[in-house]
Amino acid sequence: MEKKEIRKEIFQKRAQLTPEIIHTGSHEICQKIIQSEDFQKAPCIYVYMDYNGEVSTRELIEEAWKQKKRVAAPKVNGADIDYYYIHSYEDVAPGYFHIPEPITTEQAFEENALVIVPGVAFDSKCHRCGYGKGFYDRYLSLHTKHRTIAVAFDFQVVDAVPSDAHDILPQMLITPAASYFAQ
Repeated sequence: MEKKEIRKEIFQKRAQLTPEIIHTGSHEICQKIIQSEDFQKAPCIYVYMDYNGEVSTRELIEEAWKQKKRVAAPKVNGADIDYYYIHSYEDVAPGYFHIPEPITTEQAFEENALVIVPGVAFDSKCHRCGYGKGFYDRYLSLHTKHRTIAVAFDFQVVDAVPSDAHDILPQMLITPAASYFAQ
């Protein structure tokens, strides 16, 4: 399937999720990440602000704050994303396509941060189908030292995601039922 068809299919499935399913699946994913060596060693977490049925990152953000880790969230600046530190949920407001974005001005430049990567769909080799704007591919192609973990519900793992030369694979994908590693 083409990425456009994959997006359509996954968005239809995601629209049927109940708040309970989102909460339970997100909790299972977040617990796996929190227990991971990558999270434990990271001084800073770059994490997306979930929106519209995505895996909730709230538990990760709150645990990072609890452990005194720095937390930064992405903000769209033209064709790119940049990360800005957030210290509470009052530091974000609806931005690009109504997705919560930082309203703070302190830009994060930590190359050793753990990046939590969203996506519409993935395959078992960690090929990623994003939202189609290439924000994460461009960012990660310029910032190659980050550890990257993608998160998804199990239904978001499909047989195969078409891959282009410019696509950047997350090093790991975590779902409630499994963990996959880039190949």
